[in-house]
Amino acid sequence: MTTAIPDLAERLTAWLRVQTAEDVRVEGLDRVDFGHSAEMLSFTIVGRNHTDVVLRLRPRPPALLEPYDLPRQFTILSALRGTAVRAPNVLWLEESGDVLGRPFLVMARVPGDVYEMQAPADATDAGIRRMCEGMAEQLAAVHTVDLTATGLDLLGDGRDHLDREIEHWAGEMHRVQRAPLPALERLLVELRTSKPEQYAGITLVHGDAKPGNFAFLGDEVSAVFDWELTGVGDPLTDLGWMELLWMQPVGITSHPAAISIDEFLAHYQEASGIVPQNRPWYRALNAFKMAVICLIGSMLYDSGASDDERFVLNAQGISLLTQLGLAELGVTDTLDDGPVLPSRVISAR
Repeated sequence: MTTAIPDLAERLTAWLRVQTAEDVRVEGLDRVDFGHSAEMLSFTIVGRNHTDVVLRLRPRPPALLEPYDLPRQFTILSALRGTAVRAPNVLWLEESGDVLGRPFLVMARVPGDVYEMQAPADATDAGIRRMCEGMAEQLAAVHTVDLTATGLDLLGDGRDHLDREIEHWAGEMHRVQRAPLPALERLLVELRTSKPEQYAGITLVHGDAKPGNFAFLGDEVSAVFDWELTGVGDPLTDLGWMELLWMQPVGITSHPAAISIDEFLAHYQEASGIVPQNRPWYRALNAFKMAVICLIGSMLYDSGASDDERFVLNAQGISLLTQLGLAELGVTDTLDDGPVLPSRVISAR
């Protein structure tokens, strides 16, 4: 655990005094229990001013998402400063690992609440609708960032984005699988053979655009989080991911007043000028991506590299995600999943 790092506050204080050139101290050091991909700490830097910050620590390898590139995230977040995207303001990057044993970045703490699992209890129907619209507007802001002006065109030209997405997640599946996975492998074949033409416009792509990665202050989006999977390419990949997460019965979109995914996409189109198309294929692509991520977590748990019980719970969804993806591409065959669940959990039952 992050909080088990010896002399954590003292190490941070010494490092921050160098960064700020002030006799600062650290107060209110606390662990943030959020997400799977990185460990986070919140605290206040007290000096001439009080600065509330969040520290994002590179997860211990092997992590759920590898390679885990903190400098890349820092570059992206720095480039987004001054744009319409409400990304956290990054302050410092420590990439040597000398201070806390692993690299980390520090960003300003953004006020607001994240509703990953529960809908806000006191929100009005109008407020819920506005929150949904705000997510559409912020996703449109991501997709309309000027890549040249921000320097984010250095991330690549994005023209082969769909091919790279398919092959990356195929490679991850092959890396962790311990035996044939007939259903997931069939989905991969179908994705390759039915791949549409990539969307003509190349944009910044968030890579993990889901309701649980937006923070809200009242009913307005205050921040967009989790930029580990961000790149340049086809914006419709973000829409497919959002569609997939929108249908889950948790968070803001589970509220009776939440707008439908069709209404969300219509609002997004109005804000971005980007027309959603080939929606079943993009949903299938993202079902494959999510199933593979869950498979990685399952294998991390199975190997003993992680004891996160959430990986076991997520592994239960691999079969459903694979079936969903196949159905989107018109495949109704009954196929075996293969070994997708952690064997040490199965054997314990």
